[in-house]
Amino acid sequence: MVAKVYCGLSGGVDSALAAALLVEQGYDVTAVYMRNWSRDLPGFKCPWARELADAERVAVTLGIDLEVWDCEAEYKATVVDYLVDAYAHGYTPNPDVMCNQTVKFGTFLDRALAEGADFVATGHYGRVERCADGRTHLLRALDEHKDQTYFLWRVGEEALARTLLPVGEVRDKAEVRRMCAERGLGVENKPDSDGICFVGPVGIRTFLLDSLERRAGDVVEWETGRVLGRHDGAFLFTVGQRRGLDLGGGPARYVVGTDVEKNVVYVTADHDSPALFCREIALDDMRWISGEPPAVGRYLVRTRHTGELREAELDGCALRFEEPVRRVAPGQSAVVYDGLRCLGGGIVQK
Repeated sequence: MVAKVYCGLSGGVDSALAAALLVEQGYDVTAVYMRNWSRDLPGFKCPWARELADAERVAVTLGIDLEVWDCEAEYKATVVDYLVDAYAHGYTPNPDVMCNQTVKFGTFLDRALAEGADFVATGHYGRVERCADGRTHLLRALDEHKDQTYFLWRVGEEALARTLLPVGEVRDKAEVRRMCAERGLGVENKPDSDGICFVGPVGIRTFLLDSLERRAGDVVEWETGRVLGRHDGAFLFTVGQRRGLDLGGGPARYVVGTDVEKNVVYVTADHDSPALFCREIALDDMRWISGEPPAVGRYLVRTRHTGELREAELDGCALRFEEPVRRVAPGQSAVVYDGLRCLGGGIVQK
């Protein structure tokens, strides 16, 4: 019996190739466009209708049905509202991580299985390993530069067991684009998506000021306590940030911390300041793909998408590095790997 796959089709390059490969592999494919966000922002018209039109053209080319599912309520509650609340409390969240957990491998997966799908598929760069013992693992993509397992660490084994990630086996993005062109999918020249999709070119600052109350406060030099300038809200700044401080010239300065209750932003002009480095990261809200935490020991850790994989000791809720590493903004993800396998991770705490 032919396996039925519901493939998320966003109108972009990667999901288009994923759908094409599944059709070629003999699956019974139904494409689904998830309408997660359609709100326009000042100066930015949400491109969802244009992306849907591209998805429709790809589906017609492949000869598969396309359904449009309204996921806006779930997306707003679990991704957009999460982002705004996190920033309001002084964290720098990663909305893509939550979107994958709650929408793409939550709402989408649950509904697809309820409608009779055997699997769901997306255009994510990652690989699913199915072992003889019945266990399922998440592996980094063949293209290490595009690998997206950093955003998939909250997707559990049960969901991964019903997931196909065809693009994760492709060598690199150039090859993905070439394969799209060979199949006449018409999306091979579309630019890569970058940043937070629902914010678009207006930027996170404009989005947050449209959602949270502007609060003037002080920018303070970390070493001396001297007030250097003013800001519109401590929630607008994140650890390590250099641009947007608007301090009227002088040396470049870096944010070393924020206090959203006192509404103060602390900065330093020292690029190598000890306030910008740490040897230990405390984690919270940890999730492990297998459902069980790994044993205490040394693992590879990634704290930024495409960031360097560094060795660290995992001990409960703490990651310890042998050498000082750049501090990670509270709210970001620290993702743990055993070789190629993504084990899970946690949210960086203050």
